[in-house]
Amino acid sequence: MAAMNLGYMLSRSAAAYPDHPAIIQGDLVLTYREFNERVNRVASALRRLGLEAGDRVAVFSPNRPEILEVLFATWKAGLAAVPMNFRLHRDEVLYILNHSEAKVLVYAGVNQEDVDCIAGDLTTTRTAICLDGLGGKGESHALTVLDYGELLERGGTAEWVVPVDGDDLAWLFYTSGTTGRPKGAMLTHRILLLVVLNACADIYPFGHDDIGLHAAPLTHGSGMYSLPLIAKGATNVILAAPRFDPETVFALIEKHRVTVLPFMAPTMVKRLIESDKRSKYDLRSLRGIVYGGAPMYVEDLVAGLKAFGQVFSQAYGQGECPMTITGLSREEHDLNRPGRLASAGTPRLGVQVCIQDEEGNPLPPRNIGEITVRSDLVMKGYWRNPDSTADTIVNGWLRTGDVGYMDEQGYLYILDRTKDMIISGGNNIYPREVEEVLLRHPTVQEVCVFGVPDPEWGEAVKAVVVLKPGNAVTEEELIAFCRDHLASYKKPRSVDFVEELPKNAYGKVLKRELRAKYWEGHTRMV
Repeated sequence: MAAMNLGYMLSRSAAAYPDHPAIIQGDLVLTYREFNERVNRVASALRRLGLEAGDRVAVFSPNRPEILEVLFATWKAGLAAVPMNFRLHRDEVLYILNHSEAKVLVYAGVNQEDVDCIAGDLTTTRTAICLDGLGGKGESHALTVLDYGELLERGGTAEWVVPVDGDDLAWLFYTSGTTGRPKGAMLTHRILLLVVLNACADIYPFGHDDIGLHAAPLTHGSGMYSLPLIAKGATNVILAAPRFDPETVFALIEKHRVTVLPFMAPTMVKRLIESDKRSKYDLRSLRGIVYGGAPMYVEDLVAGLKAFGQVFSQAYGQGECPMTITGLSREEHDLNRPGRLASAGTPRLGVQVCIQDEEGNPLPPRNIGEITVRSDLVMKGYWRNPDSTADTIVNGWLRTGDVGYMDEQGYLYILDRTKDMIISGGNNIYPREVEEVLLRHPTVQEVCVFGVPDPEWGEAVKAVVVLKPGNAVTEEELIAFCRDHLASYKKPRSVDFVEELPKNAYGKVLKRELRAKYWEGHTRMV
């Protein structure tokens, strides 16, 4: 069924607010007219490379304006985007590129070494576009490498908005999966348009006068929350610093009179709250902080409300139902109702949430079970993975893998995970990925990886290791080994050595039993 192309949101804002700042990073300011013209140039250039409707374009870069340009150019041209966290290990990037069958890779110069290392193993990616020149590569590379700047110059400025079907793929969102390999959640044009409408209706009243500051990756949640800002013709300030720094955030809020932080991981919010630099800056323009991606401890939220006022909005979702399962509004962040602050809010508009038992039967209020979701916002399925799709979407319900209950008023409380996913600082980490790396170390016989409480990151990666007889290795050596084979944020932060792992009668490691002692005294195990 025909539907509006996501790219039209930018075309509309450029027509309505041509001279209004669309993107700011450092000294760079792009108006909506300039932003839209650059997007049109990239869209036409991508099609001139021979890409056809539905082909995938991958993006591998730290935060910078070009990420948003490539996203909207991809959509306008009728293509699909595959954004990747720039902190991923090159082996993970290689897997995603090959699994998604991306035809083009757009990358930043800081990732040149990674691209060089994987180029010879790419199966479908034949063209790469470097955001920072050719770096001496060009045709001699295993890839044909093009300069983004030259591509812009060759592209046409004519308006590009290719007609699409509502179910056409727009964003292939790779999230950790039960096999330890990332799975690509298929997000269509219609799903992302509903995300925009829902965000404006339920989470924060995005408007043309808003100035949003993106401190989280644009290839993830912050990129999705750029969509309602762009749809409204608002301004997007992009944090240029490679690492999150509270004082830099405060300085940008004061300088640009930022009104909203459209997506923050709880660990980021905690660092803003605890920073002793906050009082040096005028933060009175700030009227919205949207947080999500991991649980927020009530004590941190209380401290945040005392520090910033009633500006917080919570969004609970996952890649399979992006940003949109339940929400806790600004009005509901009430210090007089601390019990409510422990909740993830109520189901969003157009979203039905049900707590189910192991057989899929609905449970009454206050009964603990798996959180399931039914909505037009749920992913189309996993890219080329029908078995995992069938396991995750059962009888029309998305099984989130999270455990919780709902009260009589429909507020959701998240307690634990049925899946073993670790969420540390807003990043999804699947234990099997880490376990498989540790088992490659010559001293390791058995290993169990899980999340443990961490006051800064929410959860930290813990590895419990059994060594081969007669072998010795240090905690630091194993952590360094993981760092050499995984994205750094996935490495264990601590390693415990034991004589044996607890197992059931069938020899299966009792991960929940092993994990439980680290969560003693906590009301929830996430």
